[in-house]
Amino acid sequence: MGLGSGSRDTINIARLEEFMDRERLGAIVARSGQNFTYLSGLAYPGTLARHVDLADSTRAVLLLWPRHGDPVIVLNAIADKLTQRDSWVTRTVVYDAYNESPYTRLGQVIREAGLDRERIGLEKNYVSAEHWEALRRGLPHAELVDASRTMDAVRWVKTPAELALFRKGADLLDDAYLEVFSTIRNGETERAVHSRLIGSCLRRGANWAHGILNSNRNTIPYAGESDELFLTGDVVRTDYVAYLDGYPGHQSRVAILGKPSAALHDDYARYRDAYVRIMDHCRPGVTAGGVYDFAVQTFAKLGWRYTSILVGHSVGAWWHQQEPIIARGRDLALEEGMVLALEPHGLDPGPGFLHLQDMVVVRRNGPELISAKFDTRDLFVI
Repeated sequence: MGLGSGSRDTINIARLEEFMDRERLGAIVARSGQNFTYLSGLAYPGTLARHVDLADSTRAVLLLWPRHGDPVIVLNAIADKLTQRDSWVTRTVVYDAYNESPYTRLGQVIREAGLDRERIGLEKNYVSAEHWEALRRGLPHAELVDASRTMDAVRWVKTPAELALFRKGADLLDDAYLEVFSTIRNGETERAVHSRLIGSCLRRGANWAHGILNSNRNTIPYAGESDELFLTGDVVRTDYVAYLDGYPGHQSRVAILGKPSAALHDDYARYRDAYVRIMDHCRPGVTAGGVYDFAVQTFAKLGWRYTSILVGHSVGAWWHQQEPIIARGRDLALEEGMVLALEPHGLDPGPGFLHLQDMVVVRRNGPELISAKFDTRDLFVI
C-alpha cells in the first residue's frame, strides 16, 4: 500500500490554475513536503521523508507543475521506484545524487519543457538561498518568484477527496483514544501510555503519528513524555496527530482517572460550552484574528484570561499546522471549504489543562464537524 492518495482528486486543480493565471505563472516548483505531497499524491515514509523536510538535502525531490502540460518529478534513484508505484504523476527524471545537484537537473527539465523564459513560482520559505541563486544562474532568462503564499491559498480550500481522508484520519485517532484511555491505570508513566497510543495509531493503519500526553500535574506539556506517574484524580491532556495517506487526523481529548470533583465537572462544562461557541463563530468572511478575539472575549466572560498564542489553524497534506493560523491580528478571511483544527486552551486563572481540539469544515450555515467519533460532551472517566 502506498502512502499517498495516488489520485489527482485531492488537488484543487481549478483553484490552482486560477491562481497561476492570476500570478502569470508558467510553472510552479514544489519542494516542501506539504506542496510536494499535495501535488504528487505521495507522502514519503521514513528516511525518504527526511529529504523532503530538509531544505539542504542532497537527495531532494522536486515537482515541476507547468500551467500547460503534464507535471514531472525530479528525484534521486532511491526514491524513484516508490514514486513510480504510488504517485499519480507518471513522469520522473532521475539525477545522480551526491554527484549532481537536483537543481541542475531541474533547470535542464525546465529548459526542455520550453519554460526557461517563463515566470516560475518557487517556495522562498523552503528553497535555500544557495539553491535559488544556482537556479537563477542556470535559467538567466526566467523570472523566479515566490509562490509560497499562492500555494497556501490553493491548499486551504479542500476537495471532497481531501475531506474523506481527513474523516478517515480523525476516526482512526479517536478510535485510538477510546482504546487507550480505558487502559490507563494509577501508577503508570506518561511514557508507557504514550507508547500505547502511538502503537494503536500505527496498528490501525496510520503511516506515522506524534503528539503529547501528560498529567495535569506536569507543568511543561510539550517537553516530551516523561516518567511522571498518572495518579488517581489526574486529568489526562493530549494533543496528537495521526497521518493516514499523508492527511492528518488531529484531535485533543481529555480524560480523568477516577470520578471528577464537582468543581472540575462544572469547569469542563463551561469550557466546552465556550469551545462550541468559538467553533460556531468560524463562518466565511470572519477573519482569523476575529475568531481569536471572539475566543478571548468568550473566556473573559467566564472570568478566565486566554493565554495561548493561537486558537487553531488549518490542516493539510504532510504537515498538520498550515495557514490560516487563527491568531491575534490575522486579517485573512475564512472561506467556504477550509478545514480548521480548533484548539482554544490555556486559561489563567482556571483549568488551563483543559484542551479539546476538533477538525471542522467552514460552512456558510455553521461549521461541519469532521472529528465526531469521540463524544466530548462530558469528561471521559477512566
